[in-house]
Amino acid sequence: MLRALHRIRPLQRIRRTAFTRSFQKIVAPPMVYISGEEMTRYTMELILDKWIKPRLDISQWEFYDLSCKSRDDTEDQVLKDAVEAGKRICSIFKEPSVTPTEIQKEKLGLKKAWGSPNGAMRRGWNGITISRDTIHIEGMELGYNRPVLFERHAVGGEYGAGWAQVGSGNLVTTFTTDDGESMVVDERKLSGDTNMVVTYHNPLDNVSDLAHHFFSRCLAADITPFVVTKKTVFKWQEEFWVVMKKVFDEHYREAFIKKGLVTDELQHLISDAATMQIIRWTDGGFGMAAHNYDGDMLTDEIAQVHRSPGFITSNLLGKREDGIMIKEYEASHGTVADMWDDHLAGKETSLNPLGMVEALIGAINHSAHLSDTPYENQINLFTGTLRSVIHSKMVNGEGTRDLCGPSGLTTEQFVDTVSEALDASLPIIASEKKQAVFEDVSKVDMDALQAMFNDLDTDGNGSISFDEFSKGLRRLGVQPRKLGF
Repeated sequence: MLRALHRIRPLQRIRRTAFTRSFQKIVAPPMVYISGEEMTRYTMELILDKWIKPRLDISQWEFYDLSCKSRDDTEDQVLKDAVEAGKRICSIFKEPSVTPTEIQKEKLGLKKAWGSPNGAMRRGWNGITISRDTIHIEGMELGYNRPVLFERHAVGGEYGAGWAQVGSGNLVTTFTTDDGESMVVDERKLSGDTNMVVTYHNPLDNVSDLAHHFFSRCLAADITPFVVTKKTVFKWQEEFWVVMKKVFDEHYREAFIKKGLVTDELQHLISDAATMQIIRWTDGGFGMAAHNYDGDMLTDEIAQVHRSPGFITSNLLGKREDGIMIKEYEASHGTVADMWDDHLAGKETSLNPLGMVEALIGAINHSAHLSDTPYENQINLFTGTLRSVIHSKMVNGEGTRDLCGPSGLTTEQFVDTVSEALDASLPIIASEKKQAVFEDVSKVDMDALQAMFNDLDTDGNGSISFDEFSKGLRRLGVQPRKLGF
């Protein structure tokens, strides 16, 4: 045996080459990539250059620049083009963007203070819900022990409100049907010199789609669902609850009871109570669905309990006219303007990109699912490994400073260390440079190869069992290891 092992030593080059996992650069299917502004844009450019482009051919991706300058230069045509592309391709990744204030308009030299692009996207993609869920990292204690799922109605409410500042007088709100018939919705006398009049509505046709999405996700994740409204005071919110409960009772109630996730009926929470329970229920394991504005506020609270908005997803679900689901993935935080100012001043920054990368992974995986690409498994392998590498680095003290304190890595250092770990986990072998292992058999030391086989074939029966193979790899020191070990 010792003699055989001695003869194997010259075959170290065979050993290293033969057992190295190879990851061939693959073609990613079409996807819409919307770039934004400031620190998050800079960080995503690093990530694209060092994590994505060396491993995925993204030539089929369509890129749209939603920076303030681009929107201004194109008279917002770029936003219209991005919405159309998203509707056509149905898988979108969006970086955080800036909705300019009047001050920023002057500072950037814009023709106007362009409105938020999110409303146009949600309308253009027939937005149903914005799913905001907690991100969890095994081995790291965050806010909630188990997942928290949230569905925020994607349309309606204060965000699309019309308003006017008026004085005293009579205010009449009138609705006119497409056929020309009118009805008075509200009439009131206004007193005083200054009044703010606000008008908005809540579309309800897609609430049943929201309900199915919410309850199916909760059921799959063993999560107890709650519907949140202020219907005791805001009577107009009653119908949201009615639709949600109808879908639950007809399609999901028995399954939830069977799993022990509800005792009998779907639970309703007044929004005031929800704000308190979000702080108290730190074990997690619950889901909430709410109107647009309530969902916005409550998910911000969840983000703070769960450390920061960087540990919350934000995924828009819409529906095309033919029934195909449109999914847009983004981080739930902004452009991190304070870090951008530091970066421009030449100071070190330490931006945690987890929320953006989770969004990018979601969009890549969804695009692979929608397409007929033969590489869906390889794409999922890459995105799964990317997530595992990031999590491993964070758990092992090689994360950004929001996690690791002053000893944490800078923005650029974290991108580099993840890139190096990806190289080790998924070695890059470009298809045009693919090489076989010892194509010329005459170069192989067949005696040494036979000695290696005999060493692995411990019972001498001429074949190698899995147990023999496993033990042999461990002796040779080439056994595959779990990521991070």
